[in-house]
Amino acid sequence: MAENKKPTRDEAEEAVRVLLSWAGDDPSREGLLETPKRVVNSYKEFFGGYDHDPAEVLTKVFEEIEGYDEMVIVRNIRVESHCEHHMVPIIGTAHVGYLPNKRIVGISKLARVVDIYAKRLQTQEVMTAQIANVINDVLEPKGVAVVVDANHQCMSTRGIHKTESSTITSTMLGAFRENHETRSEFMNLISQSSSPES
Repeated sequence: MAENKKPTRDEAEEAVRVLLSWAGDDPSREGLLETPKRVVNSYKEFFGGYDHDPAEVLTKVFEEIEGYDEMVIVRNIRVESHCEHHMVPIIGTAHVGYLPNKRIVGISKLARVVDIYAKRLQTQEVMTAQIANVINDVLEPKGVAVVVDANHQCMSTRGIHKTESSTITSTMLGAFRENHETRSEFMNLISQSSSPES
């Protein structure tokens, strides 16, 4: 399949002007003159995940782990994504865990992987699986667990307007799928209160 040719910045800004006109406003009025440029700048940030390879982020690993083989979990990773059906925000948190198998990765890299996949047009189900699968493929751990809990503005700001709803998705691989106790330990750890000690 041939790759789509990426539009120029001028073409992208013109597309924003067309949408402004379609919405019923005048893109030439003072308050909207800079809007196309601002929208394109924000899209560059919102969808910056297309410019990065999540597998590459995970390639710097540490093999001197002195026998550590318990779970590594990063909880409450902020997720800011966009629904591929309506192009409106998906906002929530991700919890990522894995059971090392002879090597570990810097914990910030797990959050970075979440960001890369989030900053693309997504469905939450696919994003959850993508995060788990790339960690599994690159680190080859004993198991990977990913849980995402997010609010979809396609449900809360339009359509059925269910403002309090959230969607939870999970992908469990290896020991997290096969061993009920391992999975339960992960779920218990990510649900513990993170309040500071008094």
